[in-house]
Amino acid sequence: MEKNRIIELQNISIALGGEQILKDLNLYINDKEFITLLGPSGCGKTTTLRIIAGFLAPDAGKVFFSGRDVTDVPPHKRQVNTIFQRYALFPHLNVYENIAFGLRVQKIKEPEIRATVTEMLALVNLKGFEKRNINSLSGGQQQRVAIARALAVKPRVLLLDEPLGALDLKLRKDMQVELKNIQQRLGITFVYVTHDQEEALSMSDTIVVMDGGVIQQVGTPIDIYNEPKNAFVADFIGESNILDGVMRDDLVAEFAGRRFDCLDKGFGKDEPVDVVIRPEDVDVVSVEKGMVCGDVTSVTFKGVHFEIIVDVDGFKWMIQTTDYVAPDARIGLYIEPDAIHIMKKSKYSGLYGDYSTFSDEIEMLSDVTYEKEGGEDEP
Repeated sequence: MEKNRIIELQNISIALGGEQILKDLNLYINDKEFITLLGPSGCGKTTTLRIIAGFLAPDAGKVFFSGRDVTDVPPHKRQVNTIFQRYALFPHLNVYENIAFGLRVQKIKEPEIRATVTEMLALVNLKGFEKRNINSLSGGQQQRVAIARALAVKPRVLLLDEPLGALDLKLRKDMQVELKNIQQRLGITFVYVTHDQEEALSMSDTIVVMDGGVIQQVGTPIDIYNEPKNAFVADFIGESNILDGVMRDDLVAEFAGRRFDCLDKGFGKDEPVDVVIRPEDVDVVSVEKGMVCGDVTSVTFKGVHFEIIVDVDGFKWMIQTTDYVAPDARIGLYIEPDAIHIMKKSKYSGLYGDYSTFSDEIEMLSDVTYEKEGGEDEP
């Protein structure tokens, strides 16, 4: 095991209710890292977290903590603590006693408990809330108490299972910043589970993208966004136009009916590929200057930019631009070589990247579904 690896999962497989949830999963987590398990509901991310915590035992594979096999070690003997979406605070105890609970279980002496609770309250900006009743607190305040209680026992690893899911948008964004600051100040490892791509991109040192019980890609937020490994990752992390293409040669790709210079090489000559172009990387130009041309089918104002859908020979592109474009206008699209990313074909090819059926309503419905399911992976 590498020196800075705190957790390592080796060949983990588990089936629940007759359904295979994780399939031969391998993952290592570095000490003091903020790592996020990201994917749609049912992808296996919560199950992975529970196996790390010790709440679930894998059918096959091993869990190592600082080089020691802890596969059969119960949760209370692992140096980890978990925060769930439902904070599981004790309603009959005030804020002070909730934070002190784990310390009392460990039979810590009262002066040390008092000092630790005071330190934790300051850390989560709840100084003066010691005697407050839990039910009198807002959702954001309850979440801070849950964080303080989890951190009071000084775990080496904090596991967070969709902890911001119950909060409104502005509070979620505030807490994202706060959680990242707490993690950096304490220098402990955070393993975070979410289906929210923006949350993962803004908070993480490392993102693990999962689907169908399999890790699709591991990397920094910038790597995952700019260099997705397949169509699933490209579509799940932000918006992407994903087109069928052919690599005619190194640095030359053909798609949308013409050849383009790109920066990719190492593919076979005339190899079929997926071509990813992010909406913000397409320049809107006149028809005369366009590399390809299309008809605008919809325009949506998003505050910072306009989101336009353009029909190019039957394939609907999404373009994000700060310039207003009129509906039904015919426009040209200009794409720089570094905006074109080439991926090998995969089982996800052809499933994503055409915005013919795109609508905000569908996105909102899927978000509601995720929140109802609360990140549960079990069938």
